Amino acid sequence: MKIWVDADACPGPVRDILLRASQRLRVPTVFVANKRLTLPRSELVSTVQVGAGLDVADGYIASSAESGDLAVTQDIPLAALLVPKGVVVLDPRGELFSEENIAERLSVRNFMQELRDSGVMTGGPSGFSAQDRQQFAATLDRELTRLLKAR
Repeated sequence: MKIWVDADACPGPVRDILLRASQRLRVPTVFVANKRLTLPRSELVSTVQVGAGLDVADGYIASSAESGDLAVTQDIPLAALLVPKGVVVLDPRGELFSEENIAERLSVRNFMQELRDSGVMTGGPSGFSAQDRQQFAATLDRELTRLLKAR
């Protein structure tokens, strides 16, 4: 089992929670980004720097993650590739993507993209809050515990 992190837009508090969980539970964690990342040295934590370009990090994670792994991303199309493979996928606010909700989430995302492309101002997500951090930590802990028991 590995934790895969779409690190290009990963909030700092989420990164810190993941680093602590990796050490505490002894789970290898891979941060994938198209820029250089500076993380604490650990035998359990690694980084992969992919080339520049749209969705290059996503492609790397999609081709590398396996059933029983956990991934953290806010990229819904990437989540839509991972969920059918049996990868547990969380967004940085602690929402779990599942077989039951991924099609709807992708549809809403595509609809909002069409609105933005046609010039409609849709606004962006709210800032990352302490409540978001707590929700992420709780969901991560629950899902890692479940995955580790299933091994």
